[in-house]
Formats: sequence, C-alpha cells, structure tokens
Amino acid sequence: MIDSVPARHGWPQALAAVLAGVLTMGLVAGLGLLLAGAGELPDGAFPSVVAATVVTAVGGTVELSGTAGALAGGGAGMSVVPLSVTLAGALVTGAGFLRPLRRRAVAGAVEPAGWAARLAAVWLLALLGLALAARHTFRISLGQGTLGDLADLFGVDPEVGFTTDVPLTLAVGLVWLAGVLLLALLVSPGAPLPGRLLRARETVRPVSHALLVLLLAWVALGALAALGVTVGRGHRAETVAVVLLGLPNLMWLTLTLGLGASWEGRVQGPFGLPMPQVLDEVMRTPDLSTLDLRALAARDGRVWWLLAVEAVLLLAAARVMVRRSPAGTPAWRHGLHLAVGLTLAVLAVFLLCRAEARYGLSLLGIGDLAGGLGGSLDLRPRWWPGLGLAALWGFVAGFVAGALPRRRRRPSPGAGTRS
Repeated sequence: MIDSVPARHGWPQALAAVLAGVLTMGLVAGLGLLLAGAGELPDGAFPSVVAATVVTAVGGTVELSGTAGALAGGGAGMSVVPLSVTLAGALVTGAGFLRPLRRRAVAGAVEPAGWAARLAAVWLLALLGLALAARHTFRISLGQGTLGDLADLFGVDPEVGFTTDVPLTLAVGLVWLAGVLLLALLVSPGAPLPGRLLRARETVRPVSHALLVLLLAWVALGALAALGVTVGRGHRAETVAVVLLGLPNLMWLTLTLGLGASWEGRVQGPFGLPMPQVLDEVMRTPDLSTLDLRALAARDGRVWWLLAVEAVLLLAAARVMVRRSPAGTPAWRHGLHLAVGLTLAVLAVFLLCRAEARYGLSLLGIGDLAGGLGGSLDLRPRWWPGLGLAALWGFVAGFVAGALPRRRRRPSPGAGTRS
C-alpha cells in the first residue's frame, strides 16, 4: 500500500539520522584504529585520531606537521581516504534520509528539499565538532642506544601533529552529504521522486542501482577473502583493521584492474598500503612502477582470475539493470546506459582510491635520521585508458544483457482485480 500522507521528518528525526551516521563512522574508525595499534599512541591522541579519520572519510582536510628541534627537520603529508568508514557512513546516512520518504511513489520537490536542508544543518554542526576535535600533537620516541644519544646531543625532539582546515572541511563535507542524499534517491527502488524527475526512474535509477550492487558485491568478496585469510593464516587483528578502514580502497582498486586499467605507484620505507603481498612487491621499487594485471600475474598467475570474476559480476549487474528498465528498451541503449554509468563509477574510484603519504626526519638537513622514520607512498591511476576500458566493458555487458531473453515477472495474486 502506498502512503500519500507526508511522513514526519522534523528536527528530532534529522538529529537522529545524522547522529546514526556519525556514530557509525566513529565506531568503524575507532575499532579499525584500535586493531591497527593506534590505541597505543602517546599523550591521549587516540580520540583525536578517530575524529581525524572520520573527517577524512567525508572528504575533509587533515594537515600533518612535523618538527624535530633546532638542528633537525621533519616533514609529513597524507592524502588517503578510509573508504570503509566512508561507505558505512554513506549507507547509514542515506538510509536515514530515505526512511521518512518510504512507501510513496511521488513527492513534491519542496518536501525532500526541506528534509535535506534539516539534515544539512545538523550535519554541519556535527562536522564542525569533529573538525575542532581532530587536532593533536604528540612526540615520537627515538628509543635507546646510538640514535637516542644523537638525538639528545643535537637537541632533536621529534613531534608529529595534525589539524584540520575547518572552512574547507565544512564545504567539502557538505558536498559529500549532498552526493550521498542524491545517490540515495537514485539507487533506492522505493524512494519517491519529484514529478519532474520521474523520467530518471526509467533511465538513471536502473543503472545506478545496478552499479551500487556491483560495488557492494565486490566489497563483499573482499570481506570473504579477508575471512579466509584470518582463519587460514592468522594476522587477525591486522586483517580486521584493513577491513574496517580500507577494504573498499583495495577491492575497488582491483575492480579497475580487472577491467584492464592500470595505476602508477611506489612504496618506500617501512609502511605501505594495506594490500596483499603481491601488490606491495610490484610497488616497492625505486621509481614509479606500473600496477596492472600483467605485472601482478608475473608474480602470481592466479591474478588472471580477476578477469573472469569481473565479467561474471558485471554481467550480473547488467541483468539487474535490464530487469529494472522499461520493457522494450533496445539492447544498444542498455549498453549505452551501462557504459556511461560504469565510466562515472570508475572515475569516482580513481578519485577516491588515489593515495599519497610521506614522512621524513633529517638531521642537519642530510637524509633521514633513521631509515625507520622516513617513507613515502604514491598511488595514482592512468586516467584515460582506464575510463575508455570502463566504457567498453559497460557497453558490451549492457548490450549482451539486453539481448538475452528477458524473464517475465509473475503477476501478483491480486493483479487484475478491482477493490
């Protein structure tokens, strides 16, 4: 039964929806950071690190700084989005936005816009609190022995700090919320649309829903693989930390690799990406290395199975799109819709999965003070080849799915009767 009476969505409901999203992100980030060892950070830095992680998850800016005394210098920088936290927050916040609007086919433009405005106002206040809490400075211990003696001799007292650009964080966070709410309307089959956007129900909504299914299915496969690693090889804390912080970063990267896209990357120093050993080996080179299926298969031939998994899941997503599209839509149009949608999805993955991080500490301006205190990470996509391959894969999958016989839906028991 379709309810034509507007649902309640006032300020208490907006507060509940925003708090649910923020608390979910904080819980996921906090558990992941605890398992990664952040609970041992000095000077009570853990709550601030959790806040900073949530801020970066919604696109906010966290600025790192390093100081090391009068005769030494430090430098740090990081640009990595913890997409597990982002995905959890987006799903919960989107569900909270759709909840008062459910069970209705059409809604006027004023109603969802007013509801979104309430959410945005509460969201900005919550994000402001997170941005102000996401700042801290703590010292780095150089330990005992020669290194510690040199540090005492030259007055080296290394510190690392982070803070947020509050205005930029609020602006980008508001854009993030707008994107989540718009995507929620587009992908949800039961969400009402204003009358002027009803055409999107036949064109945009089927492909948007299908691509969401594809992205979530890929993450689910990663979670199953992580479970297998935990049971079979141990490393439970580290594996669960990767799942709670960066599983989509890894899985959506492999999704683009399965399409034939390539990335450029390099890892130096004691840290790297939370990824399987084969990926780390390809990237741990003096210069930028190419990260693609051929380079990975040179170290592990099982990587070629990504092509088969990619084809099966993409065709399944295409069938989901076809079943939700109007009957009689030609196969070439299905191919065109999926080509555009998959290209935009890969573009979003490229933007979100890029990574850059570096930290260094030098004495008298010469090199790293210690090999264990310096390192860098770079990962960036090769844009145009990857987007072109996404368009090609999308068109072929959409065309094939549209050309296959379409299974007719069974009529409901009450179809064709009048009350």
